[in-house]
Amino acid sequence: MLKADGFDDAIVGVGTHFNTDVIIYNYDDCVQILVDRDGMTYEEAIEFMEYNVCGAWAGQGSPVFYRGSYEEDDYGG
Repeated sequence: MLKADGFDDAIVGVGTHFNTDVIIYNYDDCVQILVDRDGMTYEEAIEFMEYNVCGAWAGQGSPVFYRGSYEEDDYGG
């Protein structure tokens, strides 16, 4: 499993992607870390996350960034 450097406090669990375990991060927590730790504005943190973190593919085992909340009705449940 590959980790996103500096975002340990945003880890919410482990999942499976193409039969490979991956670390799952809370996207919003990652953004807040960038704001608090690096002094970015919210908009700067979003742009940084999209381009440099979520947009980075490090191969199989790359982490997943979770957004929002799961609602069963959203998925026919």
